[in-house]
Amino acid sequence: MPGGRLTQQERQQIALGLADGLAYAEIARRLDRPTSTITREVTRNGGPTSYRADLAHRATQHRAHRRRQAAPRGAKVPEQAHDRDAEAVREYEESFTTVLMQTGSPKMMARVLACLCISDTGSLTAAELVQRLRVSPASVSKAITYLENQGLVRRERDESRRERYVVDDDVWYQSMLASARGTAHLAEIARQGVSILGSGTPAAVRLENIARFVDFVSESIIRAADQARDVLHAKPETASDSATASTSAT
Repeated sequence: MPGGRLTQQERQQIALGLADGLAYAEIARRLDRPTSTITREVTRNGGPTSYRADLAHRATQHRAHRRRQAAPRGAKVPEQAHDRDAEAVREYEESFTTVLMQTGSPKMMARVLACLCISDTGSLTAAELVQRLRVSPASVSKAITYLENQGLVRRERDESRRERYVVDDDVWYQSMLASARGTAHLAEIARQGVSILGSGTPAAVRLENIARFVDFVSESIIRAADQARDVLHAKPETASDSATASTSAT
């Protein structure tokens, strides 16, 4: 069923589809599943080049077993705002965390950032993060320090003087700038090697080309981030807005 859990046979079909170079949407169509389900399944279990149906099935069973052990007897699933499906939200949070880890974030830092990003307020206290993630306060504190140093979260006080950790609309802009600065530093280090290894030598030429390439990429990232910054603050266009605009144009 489209809304149920993937079976082992379906996972085998996913593996065959990936081996044949099929897009996630095509695999989803053949299994009568949402594309997001296939994307989440593959991302969570090694990505398109490392996906193994048997390992993915065992990993899913193991995660389900751990959740049953971790949940206190009689505990209720937290109610979701806006009539959201609690299980779908939890699975999406896991997928989001996995993608953040694949971009280089340590696991706990990725979990905290994903939790903040999918909260409607975009801000949580340490106690709320501890409760949602079921981790120790020390783990949250360490993760927040890391994310703050990366420019991904900031701290603020609410009306009760409690410290809240905030991920706002500009986080991804600041993250891109931080990435560009790190890339620019790589170019600087590469150019230092040119003089040390001797200008014109094969190694120096290689390093100079690296520096030129990295400079171009870094400048492109900064330029694109500046041009697209307004998108982070824009209100998504709804279907009714599109219809209105189309009607006005005609």
